[in-house]
Amino acid sequence: MTNVDFAKTLGINEKEVFYYSPQIAKVENVKGKKNGKLVLVTAMTSNKTGIGKTTVSIGLADALSMLGESTLLALREPSMGPVFGIKGGATGGGKSLIVPSDEINLHFTGDFYAIAQANNLLSSIIDNHIFQGNELRINPQKIFFKRCLDLNDRCLREISYCIKGKEVKTGFNITAASEVMAILCLSETLKDLKNNLGNILVAENEAGEPIFAKDLNVQEAMTILLQSAFRPNVVQTLEGTAALVHLGPFANIAHGCNSVVATKFALSHADYCITESGFGSDLGAEKFIDIKSRVMNKFPDVVVLVIVVKVIKEHGSGNLQVGFENVKRHIENLQNVFKANVVVAINKHSDDTEDDLECLKNWCQNLGVTTEVSQGYEKGGKGCLNLAESVVKQAKKGNKMQFCYDLSDSIKEKIEKIAVKVYGAGRVSFSREAEEKIQKATEWGFGNFFVNIAKTQFSFSDDKNLLGAPKGFEFKITDIEIRSGAKTIVAIAGNMLLMPGLAKNSNYLDMHIDENGNVSGIV
Repeated sequence: MTNVDFAKTLGINEKEVFYYSPQIAKVENVKGKKNGKLVLVTAMTSNKTGIGKTTVSIGLADALSMLGESTLLALREPSMGPVFGIKGGATGGGKSLIVPSDEINLHFTGDFYAIAQANNLLSSIIDNHIFQGNELRINPQKIFFKRCLDLNDRCLREISYCIKGKEVKTGFNITAASEVMAILCLSETLKDLKNNLGNILVAENEAGEPIFAKDLNVQEAMTILLQSAFRPNVVQTLEGTAALVHLGPFANIAHGCNSVVATKFALSHADYCITESGFGSDLGAEKFIDIKSRVMNKFPDVVVLVIVVKVIKEHGSGNLQVGFENVKRHIENLQNVFKANVVVAINKHSDDTEDDLECLKNWCQNLGVTTEVSQGYEKGGKGCLNLAESVVKQAKKGNKMQFCYDLSDSIKEKIEKIAVKVYGAGRVSFSREAEEKIQKATEWGFGNFFVNIAKTQFSFSDDKNLLGAPKGFEFKITDIEIRSGAKTIVAIAGNMLLMPGLAKNSNYLDMHIDENGNVSGIV
């Protein structure tokens, strides 16, 4: 690849671009003069290998550029957990790819490393405060803040250690699911970032009162570690469309959206910003709308729902029409719960039949939804031109979107509205531990926070084996985490874990490096 002049590409001063390599840079958080249309790419319920949202997002952006539209991508950074695990990387595929993909998938510009270091600095300072005399009277059995690591490691889910003879039971989250990641994604300025880091709830004292990171005077040091990670990264697609790739994967256990800073940069420097949210519309899109849109004060102008023939059949035990009920639920949620302008993109695979594709188009159009076949993997931007034209048409309709819940609702009401209106649950049950933590969060003044439900990505329910479009099930909230720095209550459903594990046959087995340093097998 040749060197890229990102300053010229983005229309900004060259002093506002910091190069890591000829193809990778960071940019300052500078506001442009445009007020672009926001296109959110989401998907039906996933399987283990994903639906291809990133591939469709890249193909769509390249197609819009071909149509003469000023377009920027705003994507999420890959986590090394799934890169070495089952799902793989997050740079698209085929001819719809952001490059250099291997470098983006591995370490990139060190953002995740900086997040883990800032996170773990806070953990070490909590422990050190107790060791050095515990002036704040922190209760070692009531430390809420966990360490993090950007790898799948099930053995770190629960750990214990001693400080001055007192046992501390804690654990690790994967970096993407850490509160520091959420704070970095949702902060709009360095001042905002520092304040939010200071507001992290770390523990209770012996009197049952909350202790925050600012009580330990750590927010300045954490911000210093994160100041480079706060700048969006910029790369490009194979076809030359600029892509801001910054933070925010894992919509099953995090809010799963890239940074507000990157998305706002794209909106103010292009006529169209194509962004994505993790996993299905019940996860990433709901969290984008109910959390990120509130922070940005901007709804998506269009929502693109990506579907795949093979996965639809999996939801119908081999029957396409039965499996389509899952797609139908996603469409109805986007249209009726959120009032979005929707375009369906069928992410075509080489073994799809024309009959299956035609059936899907007819069924979606019978629901009043424009539907196009996307062939970005095989053809790049050319394979997404019809999709791009439909997106432009929908973007001109105007926006009447709405949230699923009000911030004035109680914590339980917010959870119940999402579970019933979006997931199709009949009722929500709360464990005793969850009830106690909700009561404590309310007493401490956190009742008006966002809600982020951590649940399986393989089902609308909390049971990964309940496929299709189940209704009337009991949705079980087993635990609650208070993320006061991110102004979020994390509600953990079923047996969901915030630190994944590796599978028996994971991607690392297919990775190779030769004596010249050439790498293969990173997907």
